[in-house]
Amino acid sequence: MSLHYLDFDYSEDEQGIGTFDAMASTAPQHVAAVRAEIARVLDWAYTAFPDVRAPLDEGGEWDYNLEGQQEWTAHESLQYDDVTGKFSSQLAAAGAPRHTVTLSLSGREQFCQAFRAHFDMD
Repeated sequence: MSLHYLDFDYSEDEQGIGTFDAMASTAPQHVAAVRAEIARVLDWAYTAFPDVRAPLDEGGEWDYNLEGQQEWTAHESLQYDDVTGKFSSQLAAAGAPRHTVTLSLSGREQFCQAFRAHFDMD
């Protein structure tokens, strides 16, 4: 199953725990699609590895961290006065917010292999 918004990077620690990290930053009209994709990933994990989600250092097979952020930006027009050596600026109105979400899934070897296979990451 391919993903459109989430592009996962993989890393592994010295104990063999793998982590898949993804970030998506979109305009407001794509938030629902990003959340639906995250739900597909988490639904798969809960279904494929039921009752074993817990912190890995407490014996879990897999776990995740999900965070979101909204940012507003505004264009700033800068001018430099070569006589005084000073700057002036004019700030435009803020635009539409960017919605950024990060999703990290960590797991043991069996979870990582299954994740790669299911989401075509090999």
